[in-house]
Amino acid sequence: MPQRNLLAIAAVGLASIACWQTSRGDSKDSKDELMELYGVFIDAVEQVESNYVREVSRRELLESALQGMLQDLDPHSTYYSESEWKTFQRTFEGSFSGIGIQVEVDAKSKRLKVLAPLIGTPAYQAGILAGDLILEVDGESTEGITQDKAVEMLQGRPGTSVTLTVLHPGSEKSETLDVTREVIASESVLGVDRRADDTWEYFLDPEAKIGYIRVSSFYQTTAADIRRAMEQLQGEGMRGLILDLRTNPGGLLSAAVEVSDLFVDGGVIVSTKGRNTRERRFMANGSGTYGEFPMVILVNSHSASAAEIVSACLQDAGRAKVAGERSFGKGSVQNIIPLEGGASFLKLTVESYFRPSGGNIHKFPDMTDEDEWGVSPDEGLEIELSPEEYVRWELARRRKDVTSRIARRVVEEDQADGEVPPDRQLDKALEFLRGELDGEDAASDAGESEPSGESEDAAPESDTTETPSL
Repeated sequence: MPQRNLLAIAAVGLASIACWQTSRGDSKDSKDELMELYGVFIDAVEQVESNYVREVSRRELLESALQGMLQDLDPHSTYYSESEWKTFQRTFEGSFSGIGIQVEVDAKSKRLKVLAPLIGTPAYQAGILAGDLILEVDGESTEGITQDKAVEMLQGRPGTSVTLTVLHPGSEKSETLDVTREVIASESVLGVDRRADDTWEYFLDPEAKIGYIRVSSFYQTTAADIRRAMEQLQGEGMRGLILDLRTNPGGLLSAAVEVSDLFVDGGVIVSTKGRNTRERRFMANGSGTYGEFPMVILVNSHSASAAEIVSACLQDAGRAKVAGERSFGKGSVQNIIPLEGGASFLKLTVESYFRPSGGNIHKFPDMTDEDEWGVSPDEGLEIELSPEEYVRWELARRRKDVTSRIARRVVEEDQADGEVPPDRQLDKALEFLRGELDGEDAASDAGESEPSGESEDAAPESDTTETPSL
């Protein structure tokens, strides 16, 4: 786009806003205040343009002003050039070139915080953990950086490298890691262990027939991948299921709705509400539901967005118990607004997600632990890990995730003595499901001692599960 007088363009935009306000019946005082504040901005731009130590273009000044304005609203509202927007979009397609990481701006430190490294990616193999603070990228401090500027810095051509300085949870000493970018094609649905042929084993307790499915992120293919795993489990007689959404940073709203729909047979899955938008409700479809078995969903403080939609939906519907820790609290919806005829874009938070019960999911900056947000474990299923426990558990879990073809980082002390750190959250979920199944067995045995009132020739229930349109 050729250099032009952006301030003049902005002035025209301001005049349009003033006219729009007049049509809405806004007061003259409001318009006067807007014009006065805009005058302060014009004065500041002119001073910087005339007196700053180096020459700065007006576009650069305007874009910086936009970024600053949006950053103070929330970490998810931002401004993009056309090329930046195309780069950002690729992170949700399941295939892009980078190091394989999703980040958030930490509200306290104002630095980048890792939501999750994607399974088997360069960041994952390098030892980057969910919860890590990224202090520097290629020697440049991340203090005050936006989430989306970070995505731009971390992605790049395959084969190029980036140097990250990270601080692990609970650690006082930072670590410098060199990570080489690759084409990222991350796996969304995982099981308990890799088999010899690199397929997944989905039974956590083969004797009790308790299945285990872990979702790393919500992509376009996630619901179909879960359905394939469920068909395998049900074909082998599954009686209970653990759905592990720990350290899942979210992803596509549509994928969260489709996954929820696999396990509930009706009602609201999630709704969205905003100040100037109509409420939207996403409803469950009755066909193809996987029911008639107990479920536990595992979440932790790094489970966010789409992971919170699924866990809140199944918890409110009474379809599953939730175990682990209180979730992250990311329940906001962003709209993409084209500017300059599509030459740039505004990503603006306009709505929040709400649970089927109407409860709030998003943790706004002024909220405390006493406020309603996120997804909390059911009573008796709360298990919090210390930072040290979390780091050891996360690194130990990685040894199960990767295939024999992928180099993996192994914690030296665990490898030396064969110690496997306990997964107390998973153990709690497994204990609960075993208890539920034992109770069902006891009820069934008691029922067999009395006449059922049914004919001996009655046909057994069908094992067939209908397949919904996805």
